[in-house]
Amino acid sequence: MSGAYAVLHDPEGLLDAELPLDRAPHEALVTAVLAWKDPDLAPRDYEQIALQLTGHAHAVAADVRRLAAALPKSDGRGALAEVILREADGRLSAPLKGAACCVQNRACLVRALYTRLVPDREGSPGWRLERLDRR
Repeated sequence: MSGAYAVLHDPEGLLDAELPLDRAPHEALVTAVLAWKDPDLAPRDYEQIALQLTGHAHAVAADVRRLAAALPKSDGRGALAEVILREADGRLSAPLKGAACCVQNRACLVRALYTRLVPDREGSPGWRLERLDRR
């Protein structure tokens, strides 16, 4: 099944860190959704895209939470991650609607969570929390 992707829908976050993040297809989906000007999709299509983004947001949030928990209390990255995670929890608790604005809200959330995660080092499959002084 080379080149195929599975949709991750785990609204309760049960999978957490058990699956590696497949970042590229979700970043492409986020970019496409945020570029929408006036999409004309059926409500069920919006719901399916929102479900995919919601499941992925839960998985990314779990990774951010796990990495932040491993930081020393004095590390500012943990405090910033907690702010983002509180906002993520609030957004993820909102019910899904079959509308473009709901899908774009979930896409913004995935993008915000990804701003906290960067590759551990070149060629490594792992992730780490972004440093605060990065420019």
